Amino acid sequence: MNGREEADPSIVPSKPTNKAGPPAAEPVEGSDRAKRNASLQSTNRTQCRSIVSQAQARIRQAATRNRKEKLTALLHHISVDTLRYVFLDMKKNAAPGIDGVTWEHYGEDLDRNLMDLHRRIHTGAYRAQPSRRKYIPKPDG
Repeated sequence: MNGREEADPSIVPSKPTNKAGPPAAEPVEGSDRAKRNASLQSTNRTQCRSIVSQAQARIRQAATRNRKEKLTALLHHISVDTLRYVFLDMKKNAAPGIDGVTWEHYGEDLDRNLMDLHRRIHTGAYRAQPSRRKYIPKPDG
């Protein structure tokens, strides 16, 4: 009857330490962290393209935290808006890919190209082309 239960509030210290410093003479215990709702998928509700969803940041953190863990079920994060953001974020003067398509050429009919790419990704018909290897001669071999 007198024991703590899960819903009981944490004990919050009422006074600071007497001698505050790197090793405190009388350390005071802090309170528990407040439980919060999970953050939203996007920080901006407008159609601004400069805001990246927080879901991508959380995926990046999860991949960095445990590099050997396999990430599954990520296909729902790929949308036409995400593909558009990635396209606009690319270097415009980068070398064309192995297929010879430049940034300007792909962007001429961007909406149709992105819709087609999105459809092929989600149906499993998209296969990335191999990267083009370029050897750069160096003086030390």
